[in-house]
Amino acid sequence: MSTTTHTAGQKERRFLDALRDLFVGAKVDGQSGYINLMRIKAGYFEHAVHPALMRDIDDALTAFPLFREELFDKLHAFFSRYFSKSGSICFAYTPQHMSVYERVYTDEQDVVLFWKTHMLYYVKTDRLFRDLSVEVDGRKFFFDCTALTHKKANEKRELVFALDKVEGEGTIRLVVSYSERGKITKTDDILKALKKAGHSVKEATFDKATRVFARQSEVDFFINKDARGFLSEQLDLWMFQYLFKDETQWNEKRIQQLQTIKSIAQKVIAFIAQFEDELVRVWNKPKFVRGTHYIITLDRIAAREGGTALIADFLKHEGMKVQITEWQELGIVAEGFDARSILNDESKKAGKGVAKEKTSPGASLPAFLPSSLNPAWRSLPFDTLHFKSLELRLLALFDDLDNQLDGRLIKSENYQALNTLKDKFKGRVKCCYIDPPYNTGSDGFVYNDTFRHSSWISMMQDRISAAVPLLANKGVMYASIDDKERRHLEFALDQAFGRDNRVEEIIWVQNTTKNQSPTYSTNHEYVEVYARDLKAVSADARIFREPKPGYAEVMELIEKLNPQYPAIADVEAAIAELFETHKMEFKDELEEMGVEYDKNLDLWKGLYNYGNAEYRDADGKLIAEKDAAKKAAALWI
Repeated sequence: MSTTTHTAGQKERRFLDALRDLFVGAKVDGQSGYINLMRIKAGYFEHAVHPALMRDIDDALTAFPLFREELFDKLHAFFSRYFSKSGSICFAYTPQHMSVYERVYTDEQDVVLFWKTHMLYYVKTDRLFRDLSVEVDGRKFFFDCTALTHKKANEKRELVFALDKVEGEGTIRLVVSYSERGKITKTDDILKALKKAGHSVKEATFDKATRVFARQSEVDFFINKDARGFLSEQLDLWMFQYLFKDETQWNEKRIQQLQTIKSIAQKVIAFIAQFEDELVRVWNKPKFVRGTHYIITLDRIAAREGGTALIADFLKHEGMKVQITEWQELGIVAEGFDARSILNDESKKAGKGVAKEKTSPGASLPAFLPSSLNPAWRSLPFDTLHFKSLELRLLALFDDLDNQLDGRLIKSENYQALNTLKDKFKGRVKCCYIDPPYNTGSDGFVYNDTFRHSSWISMMQDRISAAVPLLANKGVMYASIDDKERRHLEFALDQAFGRDNRVEEIIWVQNTTKNQSPTYSTNHEYVEVYARDLKAVSADARIFREPKPGYAEVMELIEKLNPQYPAIADVEAAIAELFETHKMEFKDELEEMGVEYDKNLDLWKGLYNYGNAEYRDADGKLIAEKDAAKKAAALWI
């Protein structure tokens, strides 16, 4: 093995710097298996990859040491096309003269959409803020990013600037962080403090300086799904397309040099793939649930043995104050709500749910154990987040809580959540609705909404593909979108479901009063509909139709009347009576809950127009009332 020492040339340093950037990548803060591996990856390069690679290169160059700079030049020419500044392996630099080869068809499809990040898992988009010195209007500013931890996901978070100090020559030092719990930049306070210290700054100057800082580079973080396969394929193509076409010397020495280029490049690919494959495993590994709490209505608790006693303990718990405030914010209870009205002694008459004697939310309650639940509050939801000390007692009331849950609300990155749920819910989901970022940057979306098109479609494709296995055979996905990314979403859905399983594109009207388009005002958006199996879905005539509330009751009445062939007037009178009975019962229910009657709250309101009756035969032909029995007609509403 060669132990020759040498001074690295310019091309050698350039390649090694690029390789180091690939392994180290952009700084990623936070805590997760993925981020921990990225840190390990940086150390792995310094202590393992670099020394091993240099030993292999020294050995390979023993026969022709003067080939060293050309070797590094060729390695850089190849790998620099696939090293992104975030450490991702993809088509990072593809100018037009470097023809990119990619399959544009398969045996199943005559045309396949190509986009440069399709072979990647999208992780997140972030801005890479670094300490920065700027001078604006003669004032020097220094932005300290030490406290600026990178975002864990794609949430929109505002930058907050705080004054640290004014340094020797009048440089204003500002500490930068992300906003948390509504924290904002207190510009007025900063300007007053500067003025008091003898360094007056105009607000316009301060704002301009912060804008300059904010305009730092934004990068996407990806993981290559198959780094070894992707780079090996590209290396073979590059060797043929770009290397051999310029060769004019074909002696034995030159062939050995070209073989050395490929051999060393393959070693680099092996180093890269080793860690990239580990990142893929971490990214796709089901995640641990970091915290769980339950929301259960009072009637379900009270129906269990010992449930009423537990409710009484909930009412005396210190978390009751927060729970009542939450109910009030949701409009479930009114101001002045008294928790003592939830449970009543048998001697008490069930009231409206608001006690005459008002107490402050969460006030100390007397140690009483009522024997019944006030029916007016049977649907109040208790959230165990506010009652952690009582949570185990509550869960112990239920024998098989998991199968009794009506639903789950999961706070997570979408891909990670879907990947974690895939085994439990595989083939069980009937309907999936997604409302992705429209990529407009101005729709109020709480996450990043200014993706590059290729990043956007990579993000969507992985998440849609992860959702498909959860759908039942008759399962359907609805996806909202506008015109900006509609065609890309449709391609992603086609790839995940297959074009043959496209159900429909729903077009719905939106408000255009604020649209200032210089040409046409767009007045609609889209909902793309795809089925797991269109044939199975099409065979179910009612899958896209839901009976209106009250329909079952009306049809039950009609089925009772049908054999008697009553007069149409009698049928319509019976329907009107059914509607009136329901209205009275609904009013009584609202009154019991202390809510004023409003017809818009009535779920039957969409049925009241259907009060006219007639007779029709099996073919749908209208039949006179007097001939109904003779022609075996049926009542239609």
